[in-house]
Amino acid sequence: MATATRGGRRYGTIFHSDRGSEYTPEAYNTLLNRLGVVQSMGRLGSALDNAAAESFNSLTKVEYIHPHHFATRTEARLKIATLITGFYNPRRRHSAAGGLPPEEFEQTITEAREVSTKPRV
Repeated sequence: MATATRGGRRYGTIFHSDRGSEYTPEAYNTLLNRLGVVQSMGRLGSALDNAAAESFNSLTKVEYIHPHHFATRTEARLKIATLITGFYNPRRRHSAAGGLPPEEFEQTITEAREVSTKPRV
């Protein structure tokens, strides 16, 4: 999904997770490497390493899931995906990102990287 929402661009994409069994197999790591995505994992037993993900999950539940009723799991998945791609990433401001929405913050970081890696003539 990260690749699709970036128009195929993956440079600089980081996938952070806990050390759950679904994220640790060698085949999973190989796939991320093939896609050019950097894998990041929290330290064992450190809840603070996953604070951003836990905050996102909590916020999504409180602000969106609990106030709504979904007829099916498919409906819930589609509406939550739409929330993420249509509101959370492009418009919801975050104090940890200097008050910018995630997409705008990512664009700022990407532009700064491009400037700093340009060869000087």
